[in-house]
Amino acid sequence: MSNVINTNNAPAAIGPYSQAITLGNLIFTSGQIPINPVSGQIEAVTITEQTEQVCKNLAAVLDAAGTSLEKAIKTTCFLSDMADFAAFNEVYAKYFVNKPARSCVAVKTLPKNVLVEVEVIAEI
Repeated sequence: MSNVINTNNAPAAIGPYSQAITLGNLIFTSGQIPINPVSGQIEAVTITEQTEQVCKNLAAVLDAAGTSLEKAIKTTCFLSDMADFAAFNEVYAKYFVNKPARSCVAVKTLPKNVLVEVEVIAEI
C-alpha cells in the first residue's frame, strides 16, 4: 500500500501531484525546485544557491517520511544548462555523501524557469 507524504517544510506541489509517495520501504519524491517553503518564492539566483535550496527541500520531504538523504539510492537531476554541471556537483556532493546512482541531464526548460530540479528514490 502506498502513502502520500506531505510537509510544510518543503514547497507545496505546484500541480496535481504529491511531494512524495512511499511504497513498502521506498520513498519516491517528486522533483523539487528551489522554492523557499517559507516565502513560497524562488529567492536563489545562482546554480549554487538553487541547488542548496533543492537539497534542503528534498531533505525536508525525506525527513517527513522518516528517512534522509543518506538513504538515497537513486537521483534524477535536471539542469537547464549543462555548463552548470561542475557547480551543481560541488553542492550536490555535500548533501549526497553516500553517492547514490544518478542520472543528470540538461533540459530545455524547467518549471518556473529555474536552473535545477532533482528527484530522489530512497530507503525508509
